[in-house]
Amino acid sequence: MASLRSITVNVDYNDIKGKEKRITYFLQNYKSNEQLDEYDMDMDDQAIYNDPSKGKYMNILQKVADRKQSTILIELDDIDTFENTRSDIVDIILENTHRYLEIFSSCIDAIIPEATIDINYKDDVLDVILNQRRIRNEARLQEAGTDAENDMFPPQLTRRYSLYFKPPKNKFRPDPISLAVRDVRGAHLGKLITVRGIVTRVSDVKPALAVNAYTCDKCGSEVFQEVKSRQFTPITQCPSETCRKNETKGQLFMATRASKFLPFQDVKIQEMADQVPIGHIPRTLTIHLTGEVVRAVSPGDVVDIAGIFLPMPYTGFKALRAGLLTDTYLEAQHVYQHKKQYDAMERNAEMTFKIEELRRKGNVYDKLAKSIAPEIYGHDDVKKALLLLLIGGVTKETGDGMKIRGDINVCLMGDPGVAKSQLLKYISKVAPRGVYTTGRGSSGVGLTAAVMRDPVTDEMVLEGGALVLADNGICCIDEFDKMDDTDRTAIHEVMEQQTISISKAGINTTLNARTSILAAANPLYGRYNPRISPVENINLPAALLSRFDILFLILDTPERDLDERLASHVAYVHMHSKHPEMDFEPLDPNMIREYISRAREKRPVVPKEVSDYIVGAYVQMRQQQKRDEGSKRQFSHTSPRTLLAVLRMAQALARLRFDDKVIFGDVDEALRLLEASKASLYDKSVDAEQLDSTSASKIYKIIRDLANSDGERFISRWPMQTIRDRVLGKGFTDDQLQECIAEYSALGVWQIYRNGTRLAFINADASDEEIIGEPDSDVEMDE
Repeated sequence: MASLRSITVNVDYNDIKGKEKRITYFLQNYKSNEQLDEYDMDMDDQAIYNDPSKGKYMNILQKVADRKQSTILIELDDIDTFENTRSDIVDIILENTHRYLEIFSSCIDAIIPEATIDINYKDDVLDVILNQRRIRNEARLQEAGTDAENDMFPPQLTRRYSLYFKPPKNKFRPDPISLAVRDVRGAHLGKLITVRGIVTRVSDVKPALAVNAYTCDKCGSEVFQEVKSRQFTPITQCPSETCRKNETKGQLFMATRASKFLPFQDVKIQEMADQVPIGHIPRTLTIHLTGEVVRAVSPGDVVDIAGIFLPMPYTGFKALRAGLLTDTYLEAQHVYQHKKQYDAMERNAEMTFKIEELRRKGNVYDKLAKSIAPEIYGHDDVKKALLLLLIGGVTKETGDGMKIRGDINVCLMGDPGVAKSQLLKYISKVAPRGVYTTGRGSSGVGLTAAVMRDPVTDEMVLEGGALVLADNGICCIDEFDKMDDTDRTAIHEVMEQQTISISKAGINTTLNARTSILAAANPLYGRYNPRISPVENINLPAALLSRFDILFLILDTPERDLDERLASHVAYVHMHSKHPEMDFEPLDPNMIREYISRAREKRPVVPKEVSDYIVGAYVQMRQQQKRDEGSKRQFSHTSPRTLLAVLRMAQALARLRFDDKVIFGDVDEALRLLEASKASLYDKSVDAEQLDSTSASKIYKIIRDLANSDGERFISRWPMQTIRDRVLGKGFTDDQLQECIAEYSALGVWQIYRNGTRLAFINADASDEEIIGEPDSDVEMDE
């Protein structure tokens, strides 16, 4: 039988040594414009670790030597910049990444500086052991010279750092392509590639064995075994020179403390929806995170992961059954988050300047609201509510552990074709963590959590559903009315307690689901039926409705002028693929996220006088509900949860202004949004107040509500400064206020005195005369 042909692989070791010299020279001499981060260093540390006379990487290596840092990230851009060309070293690293990780590590071992801080009792046990191993290696080399090299500790045992490569992206190279999972081919094996996807499953962090240490019971020698794969066979007989000479078969015992373990995490990423061809299902790829990059991703994150694409052959009996098949995985080197959490966003001077410029120009509330889905016509109040949903209120925890949620829940109920689903899609993309799902396509288990067997550890684990994936984010549920009642009840606990309690397969636990719910639904008969009451149209249980802070009812009623403007807007979007020109340039989603991240740092409080005002408004809302029950115009139940909803929206408005206190204007706007949510119900031909919607009428209503704010009496005289603060806080201009005052002064409703600093109502109608109580003095009036 003919034997297989042998192939000679020509390896130019002189070329590799030449590249090692170039790598060492680069590490020692590369200097960047920005040195190490200075935010966590005192002046002494800056002098040691941010020395401009040293290179960037030598400063990093000094930190590693002094046990201040344990990660070394080699940016391949730096090599291109250092050589001022498209470096051949970077090209070779991209082709054979695993090999060059070891080459870089050996270069670093040779040039790492001496520690400037001595080992003491406060240091970690691992650092003490590493230091002793390093001293022992140096002593062996001095005693026996080069002959002692075989008796040295493996390099893995004396390194206390993790080395990673960051893929290049500079002027010398075309922009790197983020591959879809289905575009990863066999030709990419061993190369550094970048894959984009959404994280679907993240395992617990487990210790993975890198170097196994044994001790011989006969000669006392230490034996080390490097573990390269997921499975390995332990050594049983001592291979040391002493045992071989004495012809004794010493038995080896594992020494766990002398071994080296690395943190390990198994992650699954799935293709993005826009990467899946027609008729296919999304594919998944296994990612291995080791060392310092563990815990870099969470389920639901959209990420670009750069890593080395490697095969994982089957071993043992699995190999017999699998034949030539093998699994593949990506060994992660660098993780880039597409949408960072609010608290993880980096602050830069340019974005800070833009935010200050936006605040200086004023009218931030309207501009941010109109920047939400500018391609969708109208729905101004709905967009304002969605803006408050993104910002959220303040979550409070009492001394005894009871939590009061700050997340705002919104339900959009309306006729078909009013762009509810488009608004939901937009919000899920703007929010740092947004999950979009539909009612019919979601089960109770899919929303909360499922019990399944972990393929890595083979034990029963919980896999989070949509609400768990949206933790600290927003869960958008479309077609909310099409869900089964049994599945819908799974949301009740999430919406108020913000937890998910699980008792399945012997697992009793509570998962966090600190998420805002944004739901869209149709009325009972597909379209709103004006012949029956709103409660019958909405057809959702009161227990669920009360958990929504605000429920918008959007009706599609024919109206010539409005329909014409809507049609023109839609036609413009179709012709130009962008929104029509507006009086300002709408903000892009990144800017909205940055502004919201700054706003969410505030924790506004409610002063005593504002609290009293909210109490009075709540009492009036309860009375209004009692009157509406008799006339069958009741829209939703006013409960103590409604009071909390007003507080949450008022706090979100205060956050929007970067204020630490809630003012009257915030409460008024929250109450106005609650009124606007049911404005579609009222027949405009009958309801004169709804018909009169000029700015003067709206400002008059604000001033009348202010005069009635005491609840028990009508205060007819007010300081103009108080009125101006209230009206301007509602978004009106000073000119509109002056026009309103002039118009109603001419009608004889009020008059201005004391050089324009006071306003007094002249007469009140019959209903007001019963509650008029003139203040005893100007002092009481000013209060």
